[in-house]
Amino acid sequence: MDTVAFEERVEEIDSYIKLLETIERSAHSGPPEIDGDVITARQQRMLYSAVFLQLYNLVEATATWCVSAVTTATASSGAWTVDQLEPLIRQEWVRTNARTHVTLSSQKRHKTNLIFCDLLLQGGNISEWDIEKGGGNWDIKEIETISKRIGCVLRISPDVYRAAKRPFRNDKNSLLYIKDLRNQLAHGTISFEQSGENLTVSDLKELKGRTVNYLEEVVQSFSTYISQSHVLGS
Repeated sequence: MDTVAFEERVEEIDSYIKLLETIERSAHSGPPEIDGDVITARQQRMLYSAVFLQLYNLVEATATWCVSAVTTATASSGAWTVDQLEPLIRQEWVRTNARTHVTLSSQKRHKTNLIFCDLLLQGGNISEWDIEKGGGNWDIKEIETISKRIGCVLRISPDVYRAAKRPFRNDKNSLLYIKDLRNQLAHGTISFEQSGENLTVSDLKELKGRTVNYLEEVVQSFSTYISQSHVLGS
């Protein structure tokens, strides 16, 4: 589990929010400036919007690191065979290698089946593989769904879970709000200025806190799951 990378990205967000705090504090005594150039209210809102992109980047990276750590644990030692995998992990291994979740033509399906049969007949140890994670749509619901798929129990403390699930804006919880804002920005539905409207740095710090606290406990849940060898059957 890449906890160092997680902490580094959180530090990046903290550093950026600190910059926004400095600009907002300066605005209390007049228009903030950088080398004599005034930072307008419009520019401030645009700067605020970047926090949503940074937070979504952290959410998606965390989900990817956690799921990838599971597959890495099954292949890193080169000592495990498919029959040793915990049933839910084995199911994902089959799904990935047999491409059971993909619509294929009869010709491609036949070719895929042959390759998969050869893989089973070789009876070798598990090599590097990936669980399909999707992308662009990570929020609490999606993290819980993929965790359940692979048998990882998320142990999120009640206070942290309540905070993460509590509506932040527009009746959307923290991760859902971040995801939706990120997607709207990516697809051009709203402008960067619009996404930063009616927000303060304090609001952004609260959003960041709810999100990071939740993700930290997701990371810990996956670390415990892997360290206790739940990826392997008994």
